[in-house]
Amino acid sequence: MAEQTAPVDEQALDEVVRFTSDLIRIDTTNRGGGDCRERPAAEYAAARLAEAGLEPTLLERTEGRTNVVARIEGTDPSADALLVHGHLDVVPARAEDWSVHPFSGEIRDGVVWGRGAVDMKNMDAMILAAVRQWARHGVRPRRDIVIAFTADEEASAEDGSGFLADRHPGLFEGCTEGISESGAFTFHDGAGRQLYPIAAGERGTGWLKLTARGRAGHGSKVNRDNAVTRLAAAIARIGAHEWPLRLTPTVRAALTELAALYGIDAALDDPEGVDRLLEKLGPAAALVEPTVRNSANPTMLDAGYKINVIPGEAVGHVDGRYVPGGEDEFRETLDLLTGPHVDWEFEHREVALQAPVDSVTYARMRAAVEEFAPEGHVVPYCMPGGTDAKQFSRLGITGYGFAPLKLPEGFDYAALFHGVDERVPVEALHFGVRVLDRFLRTA
Repeated sequence: MAEQTAPVDEQALDEVVRFTSDLIRIDTTNRGGGDCRERPAAEYAAARLAEAGLEPTLLERTEGRTNVVARIEGTDPSADALLVHGHLDVVPARAEDWSVHPFSGEIRDGVVWGRGAVDMKNMDAMILAAVRQWARHGVRPRRDIVIAFTADEEASAEDGSGFLADRHPGLFEGCTEGISESGAFTFHDGAGRQLYPIAAGERGTGWLKLTARGRAGHGSKVNRDNAVTRLAAAIARIGAHEWPLRLTPTVRAALTELAALYGIDAALDDPEGVDRLLEKLGPAAALVEPTVRNSANPTMLDAGYKINVIPGEAVGHVDGRYVPGGEDEFRETLDLLTGPHVDWEFEHREVALQAPVDSVTYARMRAAVEEFAPEGHVVPYCMPGGTDAKQFSRLGITGYGFAPLKLPEGFDYAALFHGVDERVPVEALHFGVRVLDRFLRTA
């Protein structure tokens, strides 16, 4: 067996770039409602795994919505297994809005362009490149590694991680922890510091449908039971609501570490003190601010069919998110804000997640980043949105966000998620595969 700490070879560095570009060129746009076909990307990933001597399994709930699962046996059969997962689908992109075609996978001036470059075909490519390097050098990790490439993450996950967790739990036997997207990327704070947030939690997802009912009638007549008016009033109340501060252990740990790094006193039990701390953190506050409370943002309205007809029903949609432990407060608040004439229901609901930041696994992720970015400062954070970790949590798997990238200053990572001109530097991919390789060998 080869030395377990051997460096990543040149072939892996070349492959992580090529695989990212190849996967981008496979259009796996997920428009919701089942309008997506991940199978070509799944077959591509499965072929790369098979070339490395693994035996990937392809699974579908719906034709064309393909998932890939493979297991690498570790050297310690008594150790818990680790799940490493990435999704294959991407959000839509309009070519006319982009500097390059969003599915070109073009490599220009040391940057890979295209939809999925950061969300998250880059991480898929890192996984493939790392695993193939192990095969070339006879490397085995300490614990079993289960690799999963999933469909449908950008919608309901019903054809992806939800299907796998509900219908094929045996494939994940022994997995107690998992890693996936949105963590260990460079965050430049504008004052010369480089932060590397590793995700140890996610807010819960509460996508809501609001329905207001009233009395239909002629638009010229007085109508105190106007469904549009009732919906508009409820939507306005929701949009204006000030949610109270709710610090979870992950967010509290993040604020504590950031306060120490910046030399700021942290009065975390005082809401005004937290607000002052966030103000003093400057740009770094963006890592924490979205997750210190619940949120509910109105996003869509649908009512009426003619200007002089008052409809009997009006419908609105709200993107709600709640911190770990905050779902009851979220529900109770929505009941109050919608009032007696507007009903609400979950169109899509997923749990909030929290992972320990004092675990051995977290420490090893931190160490892997610090080895290749000694100038950086690793901090925990909670993701404001959600990932496939929610579905895999049904199997008792604790999820972390760990998709390492070393990014240059001025490269707005967060804005490129679902944004125009999504791209990733080649050097960021090289850093990522090195860090991922080191972590997975020691995990």
